[in-house]
Amino acid sequence: MTPGTFLKRPLPAALGAFRKTTFSTWQHVQHIHDNKVETFRKAALNPSLPTKLPKQSLGAVPAAAKWFQEPWPTFNNAYLGQFGDHIIPLELTQGSQFQRADAPFAIFLGWAEQASTGNLPRLYVAQAPISRLPQPLQDDLPTPELVVKAGNGDIYDASIWLGIAPTFTPLHRDPNPNLYFQLAGCKVVRLLDPDAGHSVFAAVQAELGRQGSSRFRGDEMMKGEEKALLEAKIWRDNPTEDPAEVVGVEATLEAGESMFIPQGWWHSVRSTGTGCTASWDFVSLE
Repeated sequence: MTPGTFLKRPLPAALGAFRKTTFSTWQHVQHIHDNKVETFRKAALNPSLPTKLPKQSLGAVPAAAKWFQEPWPTFNNAYLGQFGDHIIPLELTQGSQFQRADAPFAIFLGWAEQASTGNLPRLYVAQAPISRLPQPLQDDLPTPELVVKAGNGDIYDASIWLGIAPTFTPLHRDPNPNLYFQLAGCKVVRLLDPDAGHSVFAAVQAELGRQGSSRFRGDEMMKGEEKALLEAKIWRDNPTEDPAEVVGVEATLEAGESMFIPQGWWHSVRSTGTGCTASWDFVSLE
């Protein structure tokens, strides 16, 4: 069964804005073209639609200027190295092996300097809570006005993701709305509505002879057959002849760009190009 089989589902009426005339499984996510909070509420938050925001919608972010340097983008170790003793969550991938560990930030920064040479394991700072960073790094990531004003002001969580391309996050869904900001590098985000995403997940579980929960995802999605099957379903393009059947949408996020991911929407993320990649997300804007 091909990836397109799972994605050929009628579009919900609310997703009509995503219909295009090209015959591609993945269509461009909708855009809004101003930074007004009310525009964001009406176009994205209230209807729960994935939406790409105008560049710099979150305002000036000191981290974007202080954490990276030429040749762009590389980590500014002269600045970040001051915090090398701070413990951060790391993901380590080598071939089919995957593990998580807490380690000093200096280990990641040292690895990043050599990551483009040799066959080193892959390290990724994954979902490091901003509230647990050293205070100067927290100050480099001030909460944007849009996050404070768009919903009720509650922020369930705010995290950073740091790595060296290529990086990859398998298909999953979050229990709360999410505002995702690209600090450096470039990433492609592919999204499926809750029903379509569950269909893909259930199909993969059936192929594996499992009945895993889509609500509670663990290390199994980061390694082995499940990771390979999910990646194949989402990232191997399979054009369809009928654009009205398209469900999947995608967004390319370059440095300074952001997007809204609604509650329950399944998504997978890949970095592109070379050099470092850094993302910042806020969970729960309701």
